[in-house]
Amino acid sequence: MEVNDLLVTKLATLARLSFTEVEKESIKADLQKMITFVQKMDEVDTRNIEPLLHMGIQQNNWREDLVKGTCTKNEAFQNAAKHNNNFFMVPTVIQK
Repeated sequence: MEVNDLLVTKLATLARLSFTEVEKESIKADLQKMITFVQKMDEVDTRNIEPLLHMGIQQNNWREDLVKGTCTKNEAFQNAAKHNNNFFMVPTVIQK
């Protein structure tokens, strides 16, 4: 695949970017290097290789969710800077 000005312009438009002519030339060279690298992967024989689902042998070790270490509402309010016995009071962050 050849990287030309039209391809760079199309990609820039899709990405909503703008480049100077000097930048376009640099990007063309970089894109060509990337495409050449990816095309090199076509040389690898992968007919007898199964696709990977995970990069390692281990998978997630799931555990049961257990409720532990709960505290009452009054115990939680003991550590609060401000509260009204029903809710934690915090500074206003959204102004109208």
